[in-house]
Amino acid sequence: MAESAAEAPRTSPDEPWPVRVVSQKISAWIARLGWVWVDGQVAQVSRRPGAGLVFLTLRDPSAEMSLSVTCYRDTFESCDPPLREGSRVVVHAKPEFYAGRGSLSLRADELRHVGLGELLARLERLKKVLAAEGLFAPERKRRPPFLPRTVGLVTGRASAAERDVQENAAARWPAVRFAVRNVPVQGPTAVPQILDALAELDADPEVDVIVLARGGGSVEDLLPFSDEALCRAVFGCRTPVLSAIGHETDTPLVDFVADVRCSTPTDAGKRVVPDLAEERRVIEQHRYRLDRAVTHLLDGERRWLSAVRSRPVLARPELLLSGRRDEVDGLRDRARRVLAHRVDAAGSDLHHTVARLRSLSPLTTMQRGYAVVQRAADDAVLRDPADAAPGAALRVRLAGGELAATVTDSPEPSPR
Repeated sequence: MAESAAEAPRTSPDEPWPVRVVSQKISAWIARLGWVWVDGQVAQVSRRPGAGLVFLTLRDPSAEMSLSVTCYRDTFESCDPPLREGSRVVVHAKPEFYAGRGSLSLRADELRHVGLGELLARLERLKKVLAAEGLFAPERKRRPPFLPRTVGLVTGRASAAERDVQENAAARWPAVRFAVRNVPVQGPTAVPQILDALAELDADPEVDVIVLARGGGSVEDLLPFSDEALCRAVFGCRTPVLSAIGHETDTPLVDFVADVRCSTPTDAGKRVVPDLAEERRVIEQHRYRLDRAVTHLLDGERRWLSAVRSRPVLARPELLLSGRRDEVDGLRDRARRVLAHRVDAAGSDLHHTVARLRSLSPLTTMQRGYAVVQRAADDAVLRDPADAAPGAALRVRLAGGELAATVTDSPEPSPR
């Protein structure tokens, strides 16, 4: 009824509400939330002399967000050890909204330190979650460049970690360049500023590798480097990230996500750049091996060339021509003898053939006194006297020429 009386009558759903009405409604809704447990880090403690109340600022470790907490002095002083700025606590409180100022705060009746065992248990649970999502997978880790153009360094201002990384890197490679981002490395503001520095260096095209460096400390001091938001930011970086947090025995969760885990900041300074002296020694060693290989190759080719030049064909090339000339002369003589033999044989065969032809030729027969008689009318050879009628013209072929004759008498038959 009080709420209805305080609310001004509205004639339309679109009519705006007065500020006091909105504040009262928000206050009433928050009052119904009841008591809650809140986890955070103490960013500020305000104690006024003689006052019964203590005012705290509780900050989220991984976000730019904080709430005011009010508690009685007895509640604050009941914590052992005493609370200080940077302490991680769990607060049992009731949210309250002050309508007059429009502010939200917590009214606490119990403050507890987050114990080391509880912290380690939370980190172990977070480690299992991140491992299950593949943030620790070895196959996704990238190899840092052999010689980065610029090394991004995220560390505390004027810290021993910054000095160790820079001095060891410069001792190995004097020309190394750093892009340093100084941030808090512990406390409630550490994670947000580390995230900002990491994003800035990752977006810089000149930065080829990023080093997260911090000196040793307690588990609570190194807690920002086990923050889930920072682990996911390192996983999402396009630039390879080296983690150099604490001593060799310290293993914050960012060590498992980073592409390379360095045992100390000194180790990071040695691993982020090559050793100039060592590289020169390797170059000289390879140059010496190359010289030996080239010399050995040239010596082998020189020996092969000397062996080739010492062969008779190159030492006295005229011997090869002389041998070939003798061979050609021998083949020519052989060809001449074979050809002469064949010509002689062919001539002898031709002589015998001519002799046989002559012995069979009618001309040879006529040279012995025989003649061939033909009728002049049809050149028919006469073999019988009856073949020639009286008065028939004849042609008589002799060895020395032809004669013309005429049959005058009837031929008498030849005796058989």
